[in-house]
Amino acid sequence: MKNLSREDFIKTSLLALGAVMVPKNFHSIDNSPNNKLDEIILEKLIYGNNNTIDKFLSEKDSPQRIQYYRNLSGILANLSAGFCHPKSKYYKSSEIISPMENTIKKLLSLQYPDGTLDSGGNRKSAPDTAFLLESLCPAAKIIKENNFPELEKINKLLDSFLIKAGEGISTGGVHTPNHRWEVSATLAKLYSLYKDEKYLQRIDEWLEEGIYIDEDGNYPERSRNYAVVENSSFITLGEILKQPRFFEIVKRNLTESFYYLEDDGELVSLNSRRQDQYAPISILKAYLEYRFMAIHENDKFLSAVTSKIELLPDFQKSILSRNLPHFMATPLLLNELPKGEELPQNYTKFFTVSNLVRIKNGDISASIFGGNDKPLIIASGRSCIPTFFTYRKKTAILDYMRMSTSFFSMGYFRSDGIKKDGNKYILHEKKEAYYYHPFPKNKLNKDGDYELTESVDGRFWSKMNFGDRPKTTMSIDSTIRIEEINDGFDLEFEITGAENVEVTIELCFKENGKLEGVSNGNNQDDFFLESGSAKYTFGNDSIEVGPGKFEHSSLYNLDGEEYSTHFGTLKGKGMHLYITGLVPFKHKLTIK
Repeated sequence: MKNLSREDFIKTSLLALGAVMVPKNFHSIDNSPNNKLDEIILEKLIYGNNNTIDKFLSEKDSPQRIQYYRNLSGILANLSAGFCHPKSKYYKSSEIISPMENTIKKLLSLQYPDGTLDSGGNRKSAPDTAFLLESLCPAAKIIKENNFPELEKINKLLDSFLIKAGEGISTGGVHTPNHRWEVSATLAKLYSLYKDEKYLQRIDEWLEEGIYIDEDGNYPERSRNYAVVENSSFITLGEILKQPRFFEIVKRNLTESFYYLEDDGELVSLNSRRQDQYAPISILKAYLEYRFMAIHENDKFLSAVTSKIELLPDFQKSILSRNLPHFMATPLLLNELPKGEELPQNYTKFFTVSNLVRIKNGDISASIFGGNDKPLIIASGRSCIPTFFTYRKKTAILDYMRMSTSFFSMGYFRSDGIKKDGNKYILHEKKEAYYYHPFPKNKLNKDGDYELTESVDGRFWSKMNFGDRPKTTMSIDSTIRIEEINDGFDLEFEITGAENVEVTIELCFKENGKLEGVSNGNNQDDFFLESGSAKYTFGNDSIEVGPGKFEHSSLYNLDGEEYSTHFGTLKGKGMHLYITGLVPFKHKLTIK
C-alpha cells in the first residue's frame, strides 16, 4: 500500500464534527446517492438505548467481579448518547450525570501509569485498551459535538483517560494480526480528537507491514469474530486516510463471508485459527460493517445481507440496545439502505485456501472441511478440530461428523486438504507409528545415556534418541469421499492398513432432539446405529442417516493421547450417534 506523507495525512484526516442529528457523511468517500434519514432504525435505536440505560441504573451498584471492562466503556457511550440525543428519554437528564462521572472515574482508577488496562489474563494490554476506545471515542465525539455545560467535567475526565490511553496504545505491542489494525484505527480516532502526530507515526509503522487477505477473502486468522475487528478498523482507516483500497478489502471479506452464513444467523467457523471455538459466532456481530458498506458503496448485495440480519431474533438485544452511540458518531449509518437484491438460496462455494466447501440447497446446508492445521492439533481456533462434515435441514442440525481409530491412540482423522474429483470431494489422511530397534554398534553408549528426544511419530518423549534408531513402520490409510445427491449427501469411508484397528464414526446432533432406530450406549447421550437407518427429529424437522454398522462398542480415547493424557476431551454437547467397524473398513452412509 502506498503510504501518505505526514503532510498529506494531516490534511486529509481531519474529522468533521457536524451536528449529531444531521445524517451526513463525516470524513467520508461516499458512493451512495441516498442521504435520506432512516427514521425507523433511529427510533428503534433510541428505544433500545433507553432500555439499556434503565437496566444499568437498576444494577449500577452491583459489584463487578471480573477484570473485563468493555461493559464500562460501552455503558458510558450509551449514557452519553442518551444525554445528548433530543429524542432520548434521558436527554439532558441530571439523573445520569453522576453515573457517567462514576464510570469514567472507575476506568481512570483501573488505568496504569502507562495508559493501558488489564483484560482478563492480559496485563497492561495495548490492544485491549484500544478495544475499550471503540466505545469511548464515539462517546467523546458526541460529548464534544454537543458541548453541554453539564458534561464539562465528564469531558475533561474522558480527555484525561483517552490521552493517557493513547500513550500506551501508540507505544505498546500486540498479540495477533487483527490487533495491528485495531490499534491503528484507534490511533486514527484519537488523532481526529487531539491532533497528536505521534499517533500518525505509529499508524504508518503498522501499515508498512502490509495487509494480508487470501484468495478466499479471509484475513490471517480466518476468524468470523476477528474479521469484524479488521473490517471495522479498515473502514475507519479508509475514511480517515481517504484511501478506497481499504473499502475494497472490506467489501471482499464481507461478500465472501455471506457464504459462511446459516439461516439462523450463525457463521461457520470450521476454518478459524483464532478463538471461535467457545460459542457460535453470529453475523449480528458484523451488522455495523455490512450496513456501513451497503450505504457507502450503494451495494445491493450487502444491503440485502444487512436487511437479513435485521430480521434475526436477537437484533434488538445485540444491535438496537447498544449501538445508538455508533450511529450518532457515524451519521452515514443513519442513511436509509439502498434497495437490496435477492440473495442466493442455492450455491456451492469451494474455499480452496482453507479447504472448506459450503453447499446450500434451499433449506439444506452442509460444510465439508479438510483444512486442519498440522502438526498443531491443540491450538486457538477451530481449524485444529477434527470435524470434517456438518449438515443442516432447517432446525434439525448435525453439529459435526468425525471419525476416530484406535491406531496407536493417535485419535481422530484430520484430512490433509480436499481434492475435488468430478462431483466428489475427497478427504485423505495417512497415519504412521513406529517400533524402534536396537542401535547399531557405532551408536551405542555404554552408560545407556541417550539423547532425550521426541518419538518420530510425535507421540511422546524419552531418552531413546529415536531419530537414529532403525524402525518398523505401521500405517493406516483413511479416505472419505463426499458427494451431494438429491436432498442429501453420500459419504463413502475406506480405511486400509493395520488390521483389526477399531474405527468409530461419530455424529453429534443438536441436543434436545429425538433419535429413533438406535440402541443406547453407556452414557445418556450416546447411541449406536447397529443397522438400518436412524431418524433425528428436532421440532418439525428431521434428518435420516444410514445404514448403520456395529463391529465394536469401544468409545474409549477417541480424542487421542494429546487429550486423554490431560483428562481432556473434544466431545461436544449434543446427541452422539456412533457407527463402528474394524480395518479393513469400507462403508457408505447416506444422510438426508
